[in-house]
Amino acid sequence: MTDQPFSKNHPNRRRFMGVAAAMAASPLVTQVKTGQAADSKPIGKNPLCVFTKPFNSLSFDELADRIAELGFDGIEAPIRSGGHVEPEQVEQKLPELVEALKKRDLEITVLTSDVNDPDDPLTTRVLRTAATLGIKRYRMKYYKYDLNESVLAQIEAWRPKLKQLAAMNHDFGLTGVYQNHAGINYLGAPLWDLRLALQDIDPGDIGVAYDIRHATAEAGMSWPVTFNMIQPSIDTVYIKDFEWKEGNKPTNVPLGSGRIDPKFFKMLGASGFSGPISLHEEYLDHRKPDLVPQHLAAIKADLATLRTMLASD
Repeated sequence: MTDQPFSKNHPNRRRFMGVAAAMAASPLVTQVKTGQAADSKPIGKNPLCVFTKPFNSLSFDELADRIAELGFDGIEAPIRSGGHVEPEQVEQKLPELVEALKKRDLEITVLTSDVNDPDDPLTTRVLRTAATLGIKRYRMKYYKYDLNESVLAQIEAWRPKLKQLAAMNHDFGLTGVYQNHAGINYLGAPLWDLRLALQDIDPGDIGVAYDIRHATAEAGMSWPVTFNMIQPSIDTVYIKDFEWKEGNKPTNVPLGSGRIDPKFFKMLGASGFSGPISLHEEYLDHRKPDLVPQHLAAIKADLATLRTMLASD
């Protein structure tokens, strides 16, 4: 072809080609037109979204209405087992969610998935559908260590899977993000291991969803060191807070009332980070539908705190 839509090195060419390929392979184009997802409306310089795990009991329209009323740009949507959409129904149901959000000028900023195996048939279905609908990024499912085996050997065993997923993401025009999560057996908990696992992988194909709550719980006073180390790979930032309670148990608390150091936001601003920030409210039980009003009130309060923290950077 001599008439290419973008030059070979144009930054938008990869996304165009990936979405075009997904459109050609999927019947979804008759349901939702690619490229019509709501553009992010930055608050300051970062789009703000909210993890909507507590709202499975709401219809898609109700969900869109409530999130729009709170003032977010989009949502981090659990499209995984037990989430808003089951992976097996992604081609049928995800366009309905995107349409409901679009009516309120919202988008799926991050699609939270069960994806971590490039050979699982559901992986291709979820990624193709997301790309066709104009979704830009998805959160991966965790890898977990067997501590009876060598940690370094397990990282090396996962790297081929990560490289294969990165290649799939590249072809589809998506970015996968891997969240650092505190805990004894999570890849990414100490962050240095995630750096090893993602070595030589373009952050535009697989980046990091940097969670300051989990980074602080794992690193204590030295979290700025691991933040500095992983910063070149950060695509998305997750915000929530915690306190040490009941001995050594980290317990989630309202934003600004726990251990998260406000200077994180100054460091984040100084780093030039311009990606999305996802607010996670996880100190109320997400499994109880009758708590939806309390979740909405808690998220509203946390969002006000987050705005103040971002303004102070």
